[in-house]
Amino acid sequence: MLTETERRKIVVLDTSAFIAGFEPLLIHDPQYSVPEVRNELVPNSLAWTRFIAAVESGRLKIKVPREDYVQKIRSSSKAVGDLRFLSVADRQVLSLALELRDTGYKPQIVTDDFSIQNVANQLGIKFASLTTLGIRYRFQWILYCPACHRRYPADYKTNHCSVCDTKLKRKPLGKRRC
Repeated sequence: MLTETERRKIVVLDTSAFIAGFEPLLIHDPQYSVPEVRNELVPNSLAWTRFIAAVESGRLKIKVPREDYVQKIRSSSKAVGDLRFLSVADRQVLSLALELRDTGYKPQIVTDDFSIQNVANQLGIKFASLTTLGIRYRFQWILYCPACHRRYPADYKTNHCSVCDTKLKRKPLGKRRC
């Protein structure tokens, strides 16, 4: 018999989980994902087939997160400098996990995406990697110009330096142990 804690566990699946070979039909915990994950998968690929089979069997539920949670993730990812590196699907996965947590569940995001892991860690949401070791540090990112060394905030609007027009790169401003 499952305890109350075990019943509250939920797995939230990112695109990278399907690409890495995660098999939803073998997991007994409730599983959720977002519609955008399907759009990131290549049609008729093995990952796409896994996704479709899990949805059609009822093991994987697809849920669109509420807009207020999408905005919370936008703010959180902007604060750590990962906003520009998260796809729509990534932001929705994080939003759904946050929404589920706030309704009493204990979500765990299955992803190999370091930006998702960074934001999830900041929010106190658990995550699990499949093909990588996952992050060991939570980073605060900044953008910089490799030519003239000018620094820009992580949410800077363009991808090029305003002084010399060189393509910007990112680097950690600081890090904290996860």
